[in-house]
Amino acid sequence: MKSLLVAALLGGAFLALDAQAAGDPEAGKGKISACAACHGTDGMGTAPIYPNLAGQSAAYLESSMKAYREGQRGGGMSALMTPQAQGLSDEDIADIAAYYASLQP
Repeated sequence: MKSLLVAALLGGAFLALDAQAAGDPEAGKGKISACAACHGTDGMGTAPIYPNLAGQSAAYLESSMKAYREGQRGGGMSALMTPQAQGLSDEDIADIAAYYASLQP
């Protein structure tokens, strides 16, 4: 019984992640002008210090951008990412995440 409960909870968590990352890649393409300076329009970092975003999980990209926006992610590139993410709505973030996730690395 416990195994069934754990499986149901985990399944629900994964479904929530899928629902969270339901952005529109076409809309996201029109919202990446600031992102493209570092991450490229093709999702490939423009310099070795910038991560490639092409093909990354939309749920991961969305949760990362929201964490930057909320000031919950520090270190690394947070000094650059936090101000960029603060001007984005949840819809903008979902769309941008969907766009970069749709690209092939």
